[in-house]
Amino acid sequence: MDLSDATWTDVRDLETDLAVVPVGSTEQHGPHAPLGTDVLTAEAVADAGVERVDRAVVRAPAIPVGIAEEHRQFAGTMWVSDDTFRDYVGEVVSSLAHHGFDRVIVVNGHGGNVDALREVGGRLTRDGDAYVVPFTWFECVGEHTAEMGHGGPLETALLRHLEPESVREDRIDEARAGAAERWGDWTSGANLSYDSAEFTENGVVGDPSEGDAERGAELLELAADSLARLLEAVAQRDVSRPEHR
Repeated sequence: MDLSDATWTDVRDLETDLAVVPVGSTEQHGPHAPLGTDVLTAEAVADAGVERVDRAVVRAPAIPVGIAEEHRQFAGTMWVSDDTFRDYVGEVVSSLAHHGFDRVIVVNGHGGNVDALREVGGRLTRDGDAYVVPFTWFECVGEHTAEMGHGGPLETALLRHLEPESVREDRIDEARAGAAERWGDWTSGANLSYDSAEFTENGVVGDPSEGDAERGAELLELAADSLARLLEAVAQRDVSRPEHR
């Protein structure tokens, strides 16, 4: 059930404790992909995963702004502080739990949110407010994960499958020419860069030309199947906390 389309009485009469919350970012994705890429992909994976389970699941509205200050040199990028993001996501989840939807998967589309979401999930779970598990779609697509990049082959492929009109195809060559091969500047296992503009000319990491619509369809299948398995695991899990030992 999509909360944005439901009435409050629809929600009241729904018998489930399971919910998903898509979370993304509004940030640069090179000259060829939209600022809302991370939101769009998180929503698509969330919806596809929910469709694969034979259970009622609440689908909350997406959270569109995340932890993205590392892209601040690129126009249009928005961000909030780590503390604000954690508090906001936590309160969104708590409001769902208030209505009985207290097994929650946060479906994430932005790498900068990963650590904070794990912290939020741990805090809410340990406090007993809800059982919360973060899920980042591009970490669950098999061998493709190694090529994630930024505005690179995976995100471009998924966009070409989901919303091909959103990709500025006439800028793909420009995106590829100004892209970095990997995320960051590394020495002795340490990343010397804090902002993406330090190592990529146009915000892209990886070759977007290697992400076609067929690959995007495969990515969606893999991510949705992974999420469906996780939904089943969360639905069936004993979420009581272990006793002190």
